[in-house]
Amino acid sequence: MNISQPQTYFFKDDGSIPNNKFPLLVYHDAFQVTGREGAEWLEKRFAENSWTNSWRNGVFSYHHYHSITHEVLGVYAGNAVLHMGGEHGEKLQVVAGDVLVIPAGVGHRKLEASSDFAVVGAYPDGRDYDILRGEPGDRPRALENISKVPIPRLDPIWGADKGLSEIWK
Repeated sequence: MNISQPQTYFFKDDGSIPNNKFPLLVYHDAFQVTGREGAEWLEKRFAENSWTNSWRNGVFSYHHYHSITHEVLGVYAGNAVLHMGGEHGEKLQVVAGDVLVIPAGVGHRKLEASSDFAVVGAYPDGRDYDILRGEPGDRPRALENISKVPIPRLDPIWGADKGLSEIWK
């Protein structure tokens, strides 16, 4: 694979969405196969790099984050505008072939999408996930949880060589 280093996006705690000290990683054109074959390729690649507990679907249309795990999303069909990092974050256009590595605590939601938009999601070492929406009562426990989430051993696309393995040191 000839994937360039991912784009990085840092988001500050906005009082509702905690975000993370680690950046969101966006790999554009990370893979060429789309549709069902693309989903199968992603599931296999993620699993080879210990990102499992995978699923296929879309992205919720409300701000949410995970406090007990990082998440990878691989876009295998269509395109969308995702709002990352909470209300004051970035609006990113993603298309089939893109992969996003979302640190624990980083808010994300779908703003708009093509009718065929679909992703494969997975978690390092098959970790379980929670879904928090930035409610006031979430904060103390969410911050504690986020601080305890380990850095994955392997990047979901590159394994031990590049990407997350270098950037999140």
